[in-house]
Amino acid sequence: MKIKKPIEKAINAQIQLELASAYAYLSMAAYFDRHAFSGFAHWMRLQQNEENEHAMRFFNYLHDRDGRVELQPLEKPPHEFKSPLDVFEQSLENERTVTASIHRLYELAQKEKDHATVSMLKWFVDEQVEEEKSALDMVDKLKLAGDHPGALLLIDREAGARSDG
Repeated sequence: MKIKKPIEKAINAQIQLELASAYAYLSMAAYFDRHAFSGFAHWMRLQQNEENEHAMRFFNYLHDRDGRVELQPLEKPPHEFKSPLDVFEQSLENERTVTASIHRLYELAQKEKDHATVSMLKWFVDEQVEEEKSALDMVDKLKLAGDHPGALLLIDREAGARSDG
């Protein structure tokens, strides 16, 4: 069954949001690279890859449902930050924004009685719990570390050991 126009429009908006998130994470990675935090940069690159994968899941889903993908322009992401904690707080806020958008899309799919889209979105609902937890864990660790250079370097090393899975 061809996807309904309101859902097609909302999924196109979600693709833009996912790509904007990927762009923001790439900017965050660049910030960390400039400040010699290679582990945090690695963490952000993995996030960037995940957001691109999420965008492509929506992109492919629209094609599978005989919908039309209409890519939208992306705004310039922030590139200056106060501290590693500031970066990860913005990352957490970004994930919360994505979660809220997915929840609105899920509710729209339910309202439109689009069971296939509801089913597809369940994966994203579950994924966002993991995404928010991952960012929140980093925020909590960085708050504990404060401005202590040794602690920041330990957390940076831990972030660098993160695998994409």
